[in-house]
Amino acid sequence: MTAPHGVPGVHSFIGVDAGSANLREADHLIHDLLDHLALAPGTVACTHLIRTDERRSTAVSFALPDAAAAEAVWERIAGWQRPDLGAVLGERSYGAQQAARTAALAAAEHARRSGGRAVVYPGVERLTGTVTVADLLALTAIDRATVVGAPVADGQGPDPATPVLTRDHVRPEWRDGRLTLALMPAAGGALAPFEVPNPTPCCADHA
Repeated sequence: MTAPHGVPGVHSFIGVDAGSANLREADHLIHDLLDHLALAPGTVACTHLIRTDERRSTAVSFALPDAAAAEAVWERIAGWQRPDLGAVLGERSYGAQQAARTAALAAAEHARRSGGRAVVYPGVERLTGTVTVADLLALTAIDRATVVGAPVADGQGPDPATPVLTRDHVRPEWRDGRLTLALMPAAGGALAPFEVPNPTPCCADHA
């Protein structure tokens, strides 16, 4: 479905880089920030692999529901004492300069909806156990499901009635402006997210 968070301007996007080396660390950072920043319902949080000449990191970004929510979060970030952290909101930056530049790249990518792996998004809490493709699209901010290696006929994705074994780990990505979940065949004619939880496990209380 169309994501309901409504983020019309760059002012609603915050980028953060705390030097996370991989997806696992970035997932942990997102959940740490969720706990610290008291983010508003409807927030979308993504990870971004950023590689520049001066820095290699996995930054994160947050799409806030509106400018007021973004301002409140920005004030909390400025009060969070972490020497390795850099953050941006629009033209403003905070913290380590190199990290802030990387954070800006993450925020811009999310704002364009051209990239970013979503960890937190509306409806993610519903994706536990087994759901159907139809439920996955109707109950969450995910716009599209694709099956890796399968031909797409007339723009259609997998059968809406197909069960999806979520493994409690569903990480869609922004592609061409749409939050897209890549799936792969699983046992019994079911599907499962292409990203498996083992390479990027997060702690049990964040699952």
